[in-house]
Amino acid sequence: MTGIVLRDIHQPPAPSWWPPAPGWWLLVIALLTLAVAWWWWRGRRDRRRREIAALFDRAVDAAETPAGQVAAMSEMLRRAARKRDASADRLQGEAWLEFLDAPVDRAKRRRNMPAPVFVQGAGRLLLDGGYRRDVDAAEANALRVLARRRFLQWMGAA
Repeated sequence: MTGIVLRDIHQPPAPSWWPPAPGWWLLVIALLTLAVAWWWWRGRRDRRRREIAALFDRAVDAAETPAGQVAAMSEMLRRAARKRDASADRLQGEAWLEFLDAPVDRAKRRRNMPAPVFVQGAGRLLLDGGYRRDVDAAEANALRVLARRRFLQWMGAA
């Protein structure tokens, strides 16, 4: 036994990190696909929001007088109301204003009750503002902010 020299077992070198295994390539491709799909969906949603807001703004800006603007806002709100309730566009008077003040979903109603801006606030101008001879431009602008916000909420763009 004098001629044999014993040595430790030699381990093979550790595998290199590049190129990765096929499973990692599949994971990268799946993540890139999800990122591109999310980016496309988000761009589509933002484009839709801008188009809906522009639709409201064009309709209101087309009116020459503040009374015409109030009438245009009322028309746009009634069109959007059909999306929530098929018979909502036929509501009149206080019932219409209460419908405008109703929260978009019940969960938000429990968290915070919105102020009745249409029944008691600037939104009351919708009742007869489109029929008046003279409407104050400041009142029409205050109504525009409220009506635009409600229109965007109902159209799913807010």
